[in-house]
Amino acid sequence: MKIQVEKGQDKPFLPDGRHTVEITDIEEGTSEHQNVPFFAVRFENEDGFVSQRFYNSPAGLPIILGLYEAVGIEPEAGKDLDTKQLLGKQLSIEVGDRSYTDPASGNERTLRQASGFQGV
Repeated sequence: MKIQVEKGQDKPFLPDGRHTVEITDIEEGTSEHQNVPFFAVRFENEDGFVSQRFYNSPAGLPIILGLYEAVGIEPEAGKDLDTKQLLGKQLSIEVGDRSYTDPASGNERTLRQASGFQGV
């Protein structure tokens, strides 16, 4: 069997801890279970990467605003934020695992995630 490795897939996940990273990719979508819009950010440096989903919901908005503030973009009432503004920006993130119960299967799942966004 041959396994294709595309550009960007040749890096491991970032280990636990704080890392300075660059936002190298953004994908937009809708959650599988709740139909909530989200964007997925790839945080990357020379040591590896981690991807994180940000849900455009009342509960997710404070996290999204914190991400924008960490990269130096100040949100303003009445003005839309564009996810394309994030590409190429640098920030500091905390990487770790988070466990949750999958609503579809009831099984516990663990995700590697980014949190604790800070400017650099």
